[in-house]
Amino acid sequence: MKEFLRTLLLVLFLSTDTISSLCAQSTPVAQPGKLVLKLKSEFRSQAGATQPNVPVLTSVLEQLGATNLRLKFPHSLLPDPDRHGAVNLQLVYQVDLAPDFSLEKACRALMQTGALEYAEPLYRRPLLSQPNDPLADSVAGQQYYLKNIKAYRAWDVTKGDTSIVIGIVDTGTRLLHEDLKEQIKHNYADPIDGIDNDHDGYVDNFNGWDLADHDNDPTSDPLTNEKVHGILVTGVAAARADNGLGVAGVGFRCKYLPIKAYPSTYAGDFAGFEGVVYAADHGCQIINLSWGGEGGRSQFEQDVINYAAVNRDAVVVAAAGNTNAELDFYPASYDHVISVASLTTRDVKGGAATYSYKVSVSAPGQNIWTTFGDYLNDYIGVGGSSFAAPQVAAVAALVRTRFPQYTADQVAAQLRQTADNIYGLADNSAYVGKLGTGRINAYRAVTQTDRREIRVISSKFTPSREVFLAGDAMSIITEVQNMLLPVDQLKITLTSLSPYVTVRQNTCVVGSLATLEHVTNEDAPFQVSVDAAVPVNTKAILKYHFAAHGYESDQFITLLLNPGYVLLDAGDLRLTLTSRGNIGYDGLGSYLGESITYKNSGLLLAEGGLMVATSPTRTSDRVRETPYNSRTDFSSLNQLAMNAVPLRATQEASGTFRDAAPSAQQKNSVGLRINQHAYAWSNAGQRNYVVVEYTMTNVTADTLRPLYAGLFMDWDLPLTVTRNAADWDASRSLGYVYSPVATSIYTGVKVLRGGTPTVYSIDNNGSAASPIYMRDGLSRAEKFLSLSSGTSKPTAGLPNGTDVSQVVGAAIKTLAPGDSVTVAFAVLGAASLAELQTAATSAQLNYNATVLPTRQATATTEWQVYPNPTAGKVRVEVPQAFVGQQLRLLNSLGQCIHQQPVRSTATDLDLGSYTAGMYVIQVQSPTNTLTRRVLVQP
Repeated sequence: MKEFLRTLLLVLFLSTDTISSLCAQSTPVAQPGKLVLKLKSEFRSQAGATQPNVPVLTSVLEQLGATNLRLKFPHSLLPDPDRHGAVNLQLVYQVDLAPDFSLEKACRALMQTGALEYAEPLYRRPLLSQPNDPLADSVAGQQYYLKNIKAYRAWDVTKGDTSIVIGIVDTGTRLLHEDLKEQIKHNYADPIDGIDNDHDGYVDNFNGWDLADHDNDPTSDPLTNEKVHGILVTGVAAARADNGLGVAGVGFRCKYLPIKAYPSTYAGDFAGFEGVVYAADHGCQIINLSWGGEGGRSQFEQDVINYAAVNRDAVVVAAAGNTNAELDFYPASYDHVISVASLTTRDVKGGAATYSYKVSVSAPGQNIWTTFGDYLNDYIGVGGSSFAAPQVAAVAALVRTRFPQYTADQVAAQLRQTADNIYGLADNSAYVGKLGTGRINAYRAVTQTDRREIRVISSKFTPSREVFLAGDAMSIITEVQNMLLPVDQLKITLTSLSPYVTVRQNTCVVGSLATLEHVTNEDAPFQVSVDAAVPVNTKAILKYHFAAHGYESDQFITLLLNPGYVLLDAGDLRLTLTSRGNIGYDGLGSYLGESITYKNSGLLLAEGGLMVATSPTRTSDRVRETPYNSRTDFSSLNQLAMNAVPLRATQEASGTFRDAAPSAQQKNSVGLRINQHAYAWSNAGQRNYVVVEYTMTNVTADTLRPLYAGLFMDWDLPLTVTRNAADWDASRSLGYVYSPVATSIYTGVKVLRGGTPTVYSIDNNGSAASPIYMRDGLSRAEKFLSLSSGTSKPTAGLPNGTDVSQVVGAAIKTLAPGDSVTVAFAVLGAASLAELQTAATSAQLNYNATVLPTRQATATTEWQVYPNPTAGKVRVEVPQAFVGQQLRLLNSLGQCIHQQPVRSTATDLDLGSYTAGMYVIQVQSPTNTLTRRVLVQP
């Protein structure tokens, strides 16, 4: 029999290529048509039992075609006001949209209502397992990881307790496996009889629950080949110990609750975070999550974690990932989660293990011997952080048995502070601080009672931002809590591990701090500044160092610096411009950027950016291609940055990007190097617009004949996202968008310079028979059509309104190799059409007077205006031929505001009485005109 099992296990291991594809890590994928939204706390009185009673929100949901609006967690526990960080999940709703509807567009439209804390897609987070090394050690009966983590010695102190339950939120279990069947935590209050006896909303959840398929069978049988994953995870944490069979779960006597989060039917959905709430609400003191994905942080997911950890006092443990890179993985990188990295048999970082400052502890993740589940008595060796995490979850269960008075956060602190330091090993020297506090030590975790830990609870930045720009300065108010034994002589020091961040005020002296006591440095915040020369998209690490009598530790936070965009906000129209040709945001679905706003309008633009084309197959841009992805044709050559000394406007920005030169491998690119400039003014009459200018150079060996360039703008006016209309003012070369049902704001784009103006207005909800069908994205051919159709499609959405986009551009007949052409646009906002038209005219005059280069006559070398800039007087020197002519002073609108005769070659002019801004000095003769821009400073 033993030989048969050995052969069977070897065959099983050799046939586990399927395990290698157990959902390799990836960025999170949104579940089509699924949104979650959370009401702001001030609307809680309007949070109905099935749907919120907020008229403005209801109106936008109707416009979006939303269906099946319902409370996400109707049975969740209301927050205890005395619990710091507790959340109210009864303010969270789920809603369904058409599967092809843009979730990002819907989220932004919903946020414009002002009633929501967030609106987010529901993500599907993948599993995190991988194939393992040869099974021989495990077949020989060496459950080495139990020795590495000191489980045997821990069991001499405590073997856990059947009242302690580990929730395994995964692909399900094998109910009758010989090593698992006696470990299930059955719900005797709800036997299988077709009745919800315990009134928890789940009928017959005796063995757990399948939240993906909404039934009471948590058996592991999903559609994909991931089906065994949950069984593997369960065996590591909770396989029956001391029964003479198979393996011993680290939790020994502790039970497990199977919660299936991956579907077995095509109607099912991933339900990992629903599983977290179910586990927390059904008595799981520990919850294991051996799945996740890179990036895509979600406040909804963090709320769910907070609910489990704070409201329900559950210890949440998650796998840190299986990518050999320094990455944030979610849910592992959320607050209140113990993030577990994977080690080899020698306590060094596994070759495919993810590492980061967000990791809490590490555990063995190689050759992990566990239950398999194809049969009722089979086992296998596997690897990855998926199987390191349940070891830590099980040790947490032992700690909860040994120290029942500990909160979930205290259990996490105990695990961190009793781990074994592994940074002395040569192979770990490159990962100091990025494998947590070390390898988990179960024995120390259940025996040591002299541990201390200070933990950062929150860091509040002022100004409050998601990212920080070059040159920014900010203050940080930090709240910390003492998790374990009292400390005295506590001092907190903040240091920067990045050369681009300087900490100017770096210490906070606390003194004594009792167990679970909170304190902040509100009276003396840390002061931090970002270097002006910081490279684009830089991650900076700040380190908190805690030192007290007999105790030292570190904690880290990450900042994103210089994200590759600038915000032009000198006037009433605020516009985000990126280094790679996008407007509003850094690509479809990105939240890097601040869209476009006008006064207090809220966000006006869902997506925008430059598109260039020379044929239906040769187009370049970074706007949408499919409903969920954008093209990535443009790359930055010189990062877009604000000019330190603007000469033509209140704010100026410049940078360079390009697409690839056409080649055998790049047949679809255009071949342009593009210098972009942007200008914004604070002057009265010039606050309604921002000018964006593109100088395009042909870097190919062929003449581009023709060349088209235009701005794609998917405008979403507040509260009327599906009731907008697009129109064209031919006399002003102005494309604009407004709502026929609520005309409180107009937005638009005007062609200022370039070739022949073009416009193409798009009904985003048009049928598949439309020339441009937005529901499946924008193909190259559709982009070319929108740029090359002249003004044949000037309107969309009339008369009643719909969801619209508009492409406003210019057609250039030819562009020879090495030649350049400039196209310029004004992006505008106003409260009425008349005001928008006035702003468009002003933008043209201002651009002509202050931005356009003026060709100077060769005979005017003596023509000078100085000092420039000035705060008062300037001297105007002209050639003798201009004496006797008129000197004129023009404002930025091109209006003459002062005139005087030129009586000699040198004339003094006092500009001190004029408001700060750009002005133009002109001196005309019958045959020539001299023009100089002069900047008047405050």
